[in-house]
Amino acid sequence: MDALDRRILALYQRDVRQPAGRIGAAVGLSAAAVQRRLKRLREAGVIRAEVARLDAARLGLPVTCLVSLTLGAAATPRGQLARVKRELAAQPEVESCYHVTGALDFVLVVVTPSLERYTEFVRRVLEPNPHVARFDTHVVLETVKADGPLPL
Repeated sequence: MDALDRRILALYQRDVRQPAGRIGAAVGLSAAAVQRRLKRLREAGVIRAEVARLDAARLGLPVTCLVSLTLGAAATPRGQLARVKRELAAQPEVESCYHVTGALDFVLVVVTPSLERYTEFVRRVLEPNPHVARFDTHVVLETVKADGPLPL
C-alpha cells in the first residue's frame, strides 16, 4: 500500500458512494486507476466491508450502553474464553464487542429500545453467565463522535 492508496482510502471511507472520478480528481488519478486500486484493497482485506451507517435512535433504538465486563478465573482456560466470545457476539443487542487488556476483559456496546430492554438483556445474558464475575454499565448521554474515519 502506497501513499496514493492511503489518500484514496481517506476519501473513500468518508463516503463509499462517491464516484471514482471524484476521488481520482482529488488524488491525481483516472477513475479507472482508482477503481483498480480499490479492487486490490478489497482483495487484500484492507477494505473489509462497505456498509450503511444507520441512525439507531431513528430506528427505535435510542439507548446505548457501554458495558465493561470482567470474567472470573474459571473463564480463563482457552476453550471457555472462546465460548464467552461467541456467546457475546451472538447477541443481537451487542453492536460491538472488544476483548481488551487491563483490569477488564471485555467492553461491549449494547443498543436497545429502552432501559427496560437493556435490563432484560442483563438478566438474560450477563447475570446467568457463570463466567461473568462483574460488569459495569455506562449509559451514553450523547454521542459526540462515532464511526469516525481512520487517521490516514
